[in-house]
Order: sequence, then structure tokens, then C-alpha cells
Amino acid sequence: MRIYGYKGSTVQQDLNRQLDILSQYNCIEVLTEKMSGTKTNRPELMRLKDKVRAGDTIIVESFSRLGRSTRDLMELVDYFKSKGIILISIKENFDTNTPQGNLMLTVFEAFSQFERDLIVQRTKEGLESARARGRKGGRPKVKERNIEKALKLYNSKEYSISEIVKMSGISQATLYRYIQKQGSSSENTINPTNEKIAQILMSLRVENNNKFVRGKKKARENIERYLKYYYNMKKASSSDDDYIIFVKYKDIDELKNTVYEIFRELENEADAKNCFTEGDASCDELNLNW
Repeated sequence: MRIYGYKGSTVQQDLNRQLDILSQYNCIEVLTEKMSGTKTNRPELMRLKDKVRAGDTIIVESFSRLGRSTRDLMELVDYFKSKGIILISIKENFDTNTPQGNLMLTVFEAFSQFERDLIVQRTKEGLESARARGRKGGRPKVKERNIEKALKLYNSKEYSISEIVKMSGISQATLYRYIQKQGSSSENTINPTNEKIAQILMSLRVENNNKFVRGKKKARENIERYLKYYYNMKKASSSDDDYIIFVKYKDIDELKNTVYEIFRELENEADAKNCFTEGDASCDELNLNW
């Protein structure tokens, strides 16, 4: 069993105090986060997650050094517990390996749910108050010049959808909506008489990068919207992972490159939502696999 210490603060004096306390617990390493526990991006915490293994122990001086909120703290506790890692907080006298620790965990979960319910209630009250004053909710209108820029980039055929979204500042859904309104993509696409169409069977898995990400559903929706618009996508089975797409090509090399480009675009779509993809494709009529 290995013991790790974790401490975090923006004040050097407080870091030294935490180090003095953790030094009594024979930690093989103490990872120091020189920023507040309220920050989302904490590189030392990510390093700690990579280092620890089942049976290891993590010791913190206080829960306030670990979680940004009750909900964030509970997610971290659940994460380490699911990996078989013991978490100890000295100040709160909390140990996930004891009955008392599990009891405290139940109490924290109740507070976490209470915190979420309060946020929902305050949001509803705020919206009702705004409506009573004549204010309407919803997103602000997209600037016309941003839409024009996005359509110009799209019509240039030099940029991917993800790149256009980043460069123009409009959402992907808005871009697709205006492309459909424009109605010029299909009419303006050159379609030589020697161009052929291949039917491709594609299997695609979309997953969140980690437990704390919830973008998988949205990433899948964006991917399917993209495949429907450009490749007339159809579901191949009742499974969410299997699709049939129709790809235009002049020769086999062009077809191979196009399918690889499609996979790259799908990976970009998933990455934009902090997800990743795993997939393969085949064309039975041409005996091709990707």
C-alpha cells in the first residue's frame, strides 16, 4: 500500500502548514497544487489520479483543499472509492475505509443533492421574476456578420465544421441551420457523370473522456447531424453505433481518403465535447475496410 498526500493553496504559508501536518503520515509523495481548490483545472490532481492504484491511500489536510463544491467533492470521493483507493481527511476525521466514514459519505451526498435542488429552485425563481418584468429568456441573437463569415468559410470548402465554429463564434447547430437555409450546397456541388457512390457501413463508439464529463449525448447528436447532412446517413440497426453512409468518389484512392477524413471530422466533433471516438468502416461491394 502506498500513501500519497495532496495539498493545495495560493498562499505559501498555508502550504507549509499543510506540509507539516502531512509529513506525519509517511507519504511517499506529496503533490502540491499551487492554486485554489475552487479552480477547475488542477494539474496536480490529475497527476494524482494517474498515479494511484487500488489499495493506495490519499491523505488531505481538509476537504476544502480537495473539492470545489460539495458536488465536486462527492464526485472525487466516489471516483477514488470506485478505484479501491482509501481517502482520508485529517481535519474532518474522515476515512472511507471505516463505517463512520461511510456514514459521513451518506450525509455529504444528502447535502450535495440539497445543493443541486437549491440551484434549480433559484434558477426557476429568477426566470419567473424576469418574465414578470417583461424580459424574455433564451440565447441572444447571433450577429449577422458572424453568420456571413461562417457561410463564406463553409462555401470555400477549405475548413471543417469544427474549425468554422471556432473561427466564426457561432454554434454548430446554428451553422447547420443557416447552411440548410442557404440551400446552395447541393445545387452548387459539381457532380461529374463519372462520379460514383459507395455504400459504407460504419460502426462508431462515442465515449466521455472521463467520469466527470457529460458530453457524450451531445457529441453523438452533432455527429449524426453531420453524417445526415453530408452523407445521407441512415441507421444500420437498432444499435446507436451502426450507420450506413453514402460517399461520392471518382476512384478508390479518393474514396479511401474521404472516409479517413470523415473519421477525423467525427473525432473533432467528439473532442469539442470532451469525448473520444472508436470506429471502423467497410464497403462490401468494393471489399474495403477502414
